[in-house]
Amino acid sequence: MQTIQKILILLVFSVLCVKSSATTKGEADALYEKEKYTEAAQAYEALLKTEGVAAEVYYNLGNCYYKLDQIPLAVLNYERAFLLNPGDADIRANLALARGKTIDKAVPPSEMFFVTWWRDMTHCMSLNGWMVLGVTAFVLMLVGLLLYMFMSQLTLRKFGFYGAVAMLVLTIVANLAALSQHADLTQRSTAIIMTPSVTVKSSPSETSTDLFLIHEGTKVEILDTIKNWMEVQFEEGKQGWVPVNTLEVI
Repeated sequence: MQTIQKILILLVFSVLCVKSSATTKGEADALYEKEKYTEAAQAYEALLKTEGVAAEVYYNLGNCYYKLDQIPLAVLNYERAFLLNPGDADIRANLALARGKTIDKAVPPSEMFFVTWWRDMTHCMSLNGWMVLGVTAFVLMLVGLLLYMFMSQLTLRKFGFYGAVAMLVLTIVANLAALSQHADLTQRSTAIIMTPSVTVKSSPSETSTDLFLIHEGTKVEILDTIKNWMEVQFEEGKQGWVPVNTLEVI
């Protein structure tokens, strides 16, 4: 019995020690405000490990690395923040600022206007935002149907019918946008080049043909993985193979 009590006491003591040593966001923010960017970055990294991912923490971490002129890490963390909260204007602005400091300036291939429109629209809110909108629209659709079915006045019936149709469309759009964002969050098919420069190969081998050179901070889409190599595609459409240790998945 005494042995069990000692074990319980040790467990409680250990939990209290962990909690007391854990970094809080307020402490990390205070370090950033004091311009202790290295210490603040370490604090934000620890916070992500203990508290889980959060757009605001990734954003602040990106700010630290930007101040430290570690542009690849700044881009990586801004991209992770954008993935969680694409509608945030500050995240968008700082990501564009960090990208502007990278060497490779990719020109995306032309695409149909509705593809661009749909991507921009799905990025105007976070996943949670689209989910809330979808549920709200669905409830309003039911209210509209009730008005149409049970109201005697023609005006209210028309309002209920057309309102229900509009809310049905909004429900569908919100759910499709939420599914699109959920796929981005779960698939994680993009990465950032982290080494100063890397030679893109024609096949997953050091002896294969050199295609071109890319530099740190460049965003790529992952197409395939074979052992220690990844096949990637760049925003302008070019493809090739790079070693896995030269990039970090967003």
